[in-house]
Amino acid sequence: MSTGTKLLRLTFETLHRSGVAAALRPWSQGLGVIFCMHSVQPEKPSADGFTPNAGLTSTPEFLDAALTMLRQAGYDLISLDDALLRIEEGRSAKPFAVFTLDDGYRDNLVHALPVFEKHSCPFVVYVTPGFVEASTEMWWLALERIIDKETGRLEAGNVSAVLDGSAASKWAAWSVLSPVVQGMPEHEQRTWIRETSARFGFDLAALCQELIMSWNEVRKLAAHPLATIGAHTLNHFAVSRLPEEEARREITVSGKALERELGRPVRHFAYPYGNVAHAGVRDFRLAAEAGYATAVTTRMGTVYPQHVRHLQALPRVMVSSKYAEPRWLKVLASGLPGRMNNLGRKLNVR
Repeated sequence: MSTGTKLLRLTFETLHRSGVAAALRPWSQGLGVIFCMHSVQPEKPSADGFTPNAGLTSTPEFLDAALTMLRQAGYDLISLDDALLRIEEGRSAKPFAVFTLDDGYRDNLVHALPVFEKHSCPFVVYVTPGFVEASTEMWWLALERIIDKETGRLEAGNVSAVLDGSAASKWAAWSVLSPVVQGMPEHEQRTWIRETSARFGFDLAALCQELIMSWNEVRKLAAHPLATIGAHTLNHFAVSRLPEEEARREITVSGKALERELGRPVRHFAYPYGNVAHAGVRDFRLAAEAGYATAVTTRMGTVYPQHVRHLQALPRVMVSSKYAEPRWLKVLASGLPGRMNNLGRKLNVR
């Protein structure tokens, strides 16, 4: 566990135990909160503890506990469309909670849906068509699997690591390689993971087919009354790193592709990665021009009436196994960590 994660856990526990988060909730809460999740699956113990992407996974048990906690704490569990109405009205009798899941993992259908059904909780799944069609690359998971299974020297940019099969070498390789790959220009990054995968005989398409829903499964989920399907670009690129016309295509055409497959409008969008470095003011404009009613970031915060003027720059709160305690999620939902992160400001849209 990283030092940063330990400090955040300590902060959340302190805010919970001291009662500060609860006391300041009327100041920090706003209208409600939009949660961001990814994969939902039973815990899979690792033989040597090498799970660098574990922060993108939550268990069904944690989701169940989180939904129970939020209802008991007085939150309305509502759809994103209903949340949009409350934002437009500028008021909400009770704070709302909206659950969203990025990428289109099959486990959203298999493991998350039954939990949402148990609690009658609506949710949004933002789907990347390139993942469904196995035509683009889940580079972060491919890199994890290559490091986990292979031996030899692995190079990216001006750094390299030697893999000898030990947990220590795996973590050392991840710590030096993943930031470099993450920081590459988008097309250079994908070229690197394709070439690296070819070198080690790793099947990138099979990874998507293993983890991501097929079109039939996306259609099955879309037909469920609790589910909403949103767009998540064609290729899961960080749109702010693309030229404007390419970013426009990624944002716009992903929704159109989903509409063709589903036979219904796609009103909502999520920016891949979604933080300040990966989605900005230009991209908010492009999402608005594409006709999306909302677009969500991963800029930490809760939703305020003032977001009515920034519906394509809505904040979200990450749900992660790093913080797998419902009481910590309650602190995050209070809005206080977001206000602290934003230096007291309600909005972070620039």
